[in-house]
Formats: sequence, C-alpha cells, structure tokens
Amino acid sequence: MLTQLTVSNYAIAERVELQFGKGMTALTGETGAGKSIVLDALGLAMGGRADAGAVRHGAKRADITATFDVSAILEALQWLESHELDDDSDCILRRVISKDGRSRAYINGQPCPLAHLKDLGGLLMDIHSQHQHQSLLRKETHRKLIDEFAGAEDLASETREAWQAWNQIRTKLLERQQNAEESEAKLQLLRYQVEELDRLALESGEQEQLEQEQAQLSQADAILHNSHQAALLCTEDETNAAGLVRQALQQLEQLPVEIPALADTIQMLNEAQIQISEAGDNLRHFVDDYEADPARLTEVEERLSAIYQMARKHRISPEELPEFHKRQSAELAELDGGEGSLEKLEEELESLRDGFNELASKLSGIRAKAAGELDQRIAGELAQLSMPAVQFITHLSRNNQDEPAPHGLEEIEFLVSANPGQPARPLAKVASGGELSRISLAIQVVVAQTSTTPTLIFDEVDVGIGGGTAEVVGKLLRSLGDNGQVICVTHLPQVAAQCHQHLFVSKFTQQDATFSKIESLDDQGRISEVARMLGGVDMTEHTIAHATEMFSKGQATHH
Repeated sequence: MLTQLTVSNYAIAERVELQFGKGMTALTGETGAGKSIVLDALGLAMGGRADAGAVRHGAKRADITATFDVSAILEALQWLESHELDDDSDCILRRVISKDGRSRAYINGQPCPLAHLKDLGGLLMDIHSQHQHQSLLRKETHRKLIDEFAGAEDLASETREAWQAWNQIRTKLLERQQNAEESEAKLQLLRYQVEELDRLALESGEQEQLEQEQAQLSQADAILHNSHQAALLCTEDETNAAGLVRQALQQLEQLPVEIPALADTIQMLNEAQIQISEAGDNLRHFVDDYEADPARLTEVEERLSAIYQMARKHRISPEELPEFHKRQSAELAELDGGEGSLEKLEEELESLRDGFNELASKLSGIRAKAAGELDQRIAGELAQLSMPAVQFITHLSRNNQDEPAPHGLEEIEFLVSANPGQPARPLAKVASGGELSRISLAIQVVVAQTSTTPTLIFDEVDVGIGGGTAEVVGKLLRSLGDNGQVICVTHLPQVAAQCHQHLFVSKFTQQDATFSKIESLDDQGRISEVARMLGGVDMTEHTIAHATEMFSKGQATHH
C-alpha cells in the first residue's frame, strides 16, 4: 500500500508531500491545475520514461519518492529479498531526474537499474489510464487474474515447476540426440579406458609399496656384501669387535687390586660383549637366509612400468590413478544404461510429461469453469456502468498439439465485442481509453477479493458518463477501496462524494512563477469542492445544499 508521496521540483510542483491511507482517494481540481502531477510522478517512481521537461524551471533536478508498506505483499517481499534490497516492512522507490534528462533510480536507498523499478513497481501498483502502460492489456495479466479468481495459484505454481523439470530433461535428451555420433565415440572411448584400468586393477597405496620393494630388490648384492662384512667385524675376524672387547675386559680383570670406580665400566664392557655377539649371530642368520630374487624384481619393475605408463597416458600422476579409475567408471555407468543413457532419459521424459499433463489438465478444468463465472460477473458490472452491449469473453486457446508450456496447456486472453454482432477481439484493439478504464474497473471490482495488486490507480474512469452511471462508478471505486487502496482522478462530483480521502489540486502564481498545490480536504472543504464540481464558478445556496446532500448520501451509503 502507498503510504507517502514526496515530489520536489517536478513540473509546476515545487514541493508536495502527501500521506495516503487505505480506501479510496479522489484527486480533483480545475483543468490544468496539475492533477496529473500525482499520477505522472507515481509513474516515474515505477520506472516510467522521463525527460528534461519534467524538471521545474530554474531547478537542477526533480526528486520523487514513493513509500510503500509491503508487509502484506508477499511477492514484493520475495522480490526485495532476492535482490538483497529488503528493509523491514517499508519499501521506498526514488527517482531523481536531472535537467539534462538523465535519471537515477533507487530502491530503499540503494542505486538500481531502471528495470528494477519497473519490476517492483508492477507488484505494488497498477495504473489504469489511456496514457499509461496497462497491465490489463498483457496476456500474462489475464492468466494471473484468472488463476487468482479461481484460487489456483498453487496449482499453477506446481504446473510451472513440473514443466521446468520436464523441460530440463528434454533439453538434456535433445543435446544427447543431436550429438549422438559424438556421444557414441565418447562412450566407446570410456569403455576402452575403463577396461584398461580394470585390467590394471591398481589398489590405493600399492604403487608406494611396490617402489619400496623395488628399492630393496635392486640393491640385493650390496645388502648381502655389507651385511656379511658387518658380521665378520662383529665376531669372525681375527680382530673382531667381540674379541677386542674381551681383551679390554681381561686387562681390567688383571688389575692388582679391586677398584670400585671401574665397576660400572666393567659391567658396560660385559654387556657390550654380549650385544656384539648377538648382533653378529643375527647378521649371520640374515646373510644365510637372504635370497636375492631377480624374478620378483623383474615382476615388480614390470608392474611399476605399467602403472607409470597408464599415468602418462592420462596425463596424471600415478597417485591419482585409483580416483581417476573411479570417476571414469561412474561416468561410463551413467552413459551406458544408467541415469544418463538415452533410454533412461526417454523414460524419465515420458514420466515427467505424464506428471505435467495431470497437473495442467486439472488446471485447465479449473480455469475453464472460472472463466465462465468471471465473464458472467463482469457482464453484470458492465451493465451497471452503462455498457450493457459490451460482451466480455475470457478466451482459452489450447497450445499447438497440446505442447507443454510454463503456464499450462492454454493461452488466456480477454476479448470484447463493443457492439452486438461484432466478433470479439483483444481488449487493446477494441476499447477506447474511456471504455478501457470502465472495463478495467469492472474487472477489478470482480477480482478485487482475489487480486494481489494492492494499489489501483484510475485516471478519469468517468470520461463520457454522467448521472446515475457516475454514481455507480463511485460506488464501485469505493467498494474496491474497502478491500485495498484506490486512487482516482475524477471530474464527477458523484464519484468524489464517495471517497474516503479527498485531495484538492490547485495552482497559483507568485512572482511570475506558477506553483501547484495539493491539500487534503476536511468534510467542509469536501462539500465546497463537490459544490464547485456541480456548479462551476457561481456558488449558489442551491448548489451548496445539493453538494451537502450528495456528500452526506455518498458517505452514508457505505456505513
């Protein structure tokens, strides 16, 4: 809901600050006073086209700020969050236009592309005017209104998700089919590579173990020679270590007297003699038992050579081969009869198509029923608006060959026949500006209970009507305001008398400069304005009385 509008140096408005509430707000004033300023400013805040002429003469820039309460507008909250522009429950749209025609856009204080203002603005307001881009002329709006009216938004969302899943698999399948020759070549290569890796059957850590074994086997001669020499030095040579230690002990044992200070040394030499003897025995056993195995060395080297060759072939390190083998096997399984095979993709596509058809067919039935009811109710509203001859038709046309689409199995378009006997045609091609406004009003009244657009703006919906019909228009706008927020520019006192809030637009000249002024009227002010709208310049007692009666009646009707 629009809560505030601030306009600075725009057109003939130097500074305008307006507060808006729920319900119906009427904008009135003499022709040329500047009623369009409010609507044009809102249009700019929603991303409308701007030019240098919008800037007030003598000013550097025009600044327009529109504040909305979006706490109850789920779509707007989701949009703000997805663009990281959310800021509690308020949403502030700002547009700054320089006198050279350049403009900048902001959402909640953050600079943004103009397209963002348009996208978000479309979720917050809908402007119905012959001079404004109207969502009512777009097919997607017609579909949205029908789905809201039918209470089928969730089903429509499920249908769209089903289509997305189907389309994803379809795209994947088409790519596979278009590249069938290339895919087959890739499959053959994968099979060959995996078979090679299967034959190699390399286990994790095996390469490191083989390299250690190769190092030992390749140095067998050196190991035997050195071990044999060590054994000789320990116990077998004439001057072996064990014999030398024994000689040292004998020298100490032949000392003429016992020396306590050498007791530890003698103990250490005794232990050394024992250790050396045991080491010599171990070395002899090792040499006797050690078998140099040239055949095993050849076997290990051939195995390592196969591993290194395979790694070079795939341009990876030998350590990466086991994981590479795992990945290639998984890819082969997927392409060759697995989830990614043509057969499996075709089966999945058919299953997803069946799921989509079930949801879309259900949605089509609900839409068809809702369309008939919507047409009847709009026809009733059009009759009240002095358009009984206008025929309104919600046309559902099936997609070619029932081809799945994100929105279901049909296109939805509002058609009208302005005169009896004439074929129904798209709304944009038939209705004039005034007719379109009234048709739009009739539609909005009917779908008001289900529509998610919180703020509706009508520009001169009363063009070409008067009398009792004008009063009906006022009642319809008021009823819309009871369920949301309606802002309308009107020239009819019958409409103005029924609003919740009345804004009066006037202009004045000061020091050769023209200014626009917008003020909120109290009850007495509203009566005076209704009188002006009734009687023009000359205010008679009769006119005042008539205005008072009309105002009282307009307000009382709704209490």
